Amino acid sequence: MAKTDSKKFPTIQQCESKGREDQTVVADMDGTLLVGRSSFPYFALVAFEVGGISRLIFLILASPLAGFLYYFISESAGIRVLVFATFVGMKVSDIESVARAVLPKFYLSDLHPETWRVFSSCGKRCVLTANPRIMVEPFLKEYLSVDIVIGTEICTYKGRATGFVNESGVLVGHNKAKALQKAFGSKFAPHIGLGDRKTDFPFMNLCKESYIVPPEPGVKPMSQDKLPKPIVFHDGRLVQKPSPLMALIIILWIPVGFLLACLRIAAGALLPMPLVYYAFWALGVRVIIKGNPPPPARKSTGQTGVLFISSHRTLLDPIFLSTALGRPIPAVTYSLSRLSEIISPIKTVRLSRDRIMDANMIKKLLQEGDLVICPEGTTCREPFLLRFSALFAELTNELVPVAMCNKMSMFHGTTARGWKGMDPFYFFMNPSPSYEVNFLNKWPYELTCKSGKSSHDVANYIQRTIAATLSYECTNFTRKDKYMALAGNDGTVTTKSEFASKKVTTGC
Repeated sequence: MAKTDSKKFPTIQQCESKGREDQTVVADMDGTLLVGRSSFPYFALVAFEVGGISRLIFLILASPLAGFLYYFISESAGIRVLVFATFVGMKVSDIESVARAVLPKFYLSDLHPETWRVFSSCGKRCVLTANPRIMVEPFLKEYLSVDIVIGTEICTYKGRATGFVNESGVLVGHNKAKALQKAFGSKFAPHIGLGDRKTDFPFMNLCKESYIVPPEPGVKPMSQDKLPKPIVFHDGRLVQKPSPLMALIIILWIPVGFLLACLRIAAGALLPMPLVYYAFWALGVRVIIKGNPPPPARKSTGQTGVLFISSHRTLLDPIFLSTALGRPIPAVTYSLSRLSEIISPIKTVRLSRDRIMDANMIKKLLQEGDLVICPEGTTCREPFLLRFSALFAELTNELVPVAMCNKMSMFHGTTARGWKGMDPFYFFMNPSPSYEVNFLNKWPYELTCKSGKSSHDVANYIQRTIAATLSYECTNFTRKDKYMALAGNDGTVTTKSEFASKKVTTGC
């Protein structure tokens, strides 16, 4: 029987999750599937990633009006203000790109454990949300295997969002019930309905069983090891989910942070390398050095240089390695913006992607002294190592693995979709970023190609050694996989395209 709005729904904790494989579940999103009850942070992410600081300021200015309307007039009116302030004038393709490459990381980190217990137990899954469908659909279908996503539809004109919603309106209250009936038909009643507020009751009344997800301040999102699917690649500049307060702090910090970044970059580029370590510490950049690096090669004895094999976190890895050593170490890279080349305090050499040409160039550089290479070919933010290119193992037996990791509190120093020239600025805009440079033991000759090992075996051994040091996981992903996932290209030219992913492998 259909329930009335006055009936008290049982809580989600009372819902049995066993034996639901053939049943259909319909769930709200904010406060139900997600622990957080506010969608503002996700609108703020879209605003900043697509429209920059000016659009984020516009959204912050509009948020008091949105909050007043949402809590005192109607949910629909408040959400309409957020939609307009965030989307008006944006290219639809840009919104879709952020929804695929940026938002899933933040959505997945806020997954409600009790709701997911019930939701994941059902064979057919539907999400009914007031959020714009364009924002949430990529995450729900790719990471939660949702079959049907019903959300607010935005209006577009010539490939751009107008800032308004279509005639069906914002999906709250009775609009949710109408949308559910339209999707399933009036004769079919979903087995389970999950919601968290009174405006969810109309659609919950249409379900055979309904459960409320009560607001619990102490509930914690699901831990990383229990997530339905790990996120290896994600994009976007912001490290933390931008609540209204955090968004305001970001806006106020950016002018100060940019000046601080310019000062830190100038110190790294203009000071002698032995002094850069101390300058960084004085300017709030922490450089932590572990292990025993080898001494520089001596040309007088005919000794060739050492090839440092580094994990790749940002384009600044070779610079911090040089800072730790107190001497500039040339680096070979797959791609580097012209601006980054100009401000770099070390020599950078581009790889041509022609195996023979690159091999000859690296051999020549090793004749001149030490060299650093990041065989992953691109950066990875999460605790994973991408597949190591085996080329380096064929060129020298003088190998020193280096385990790199860093910490940033506000901005990511990497991007796949944006302009890479800003990468060092964003990293140094963090209030107190840190880099840990861990020099591992020189690679034993019996594990090099000199002793008969294949170059692929050597690369895999070193990958596993670095991963074990960092407590990271090895994968078979490549540079191409990352850029196809985040930008829809092979990493040479940045374009927008559909999100693609690849299952993580535990082997190397």
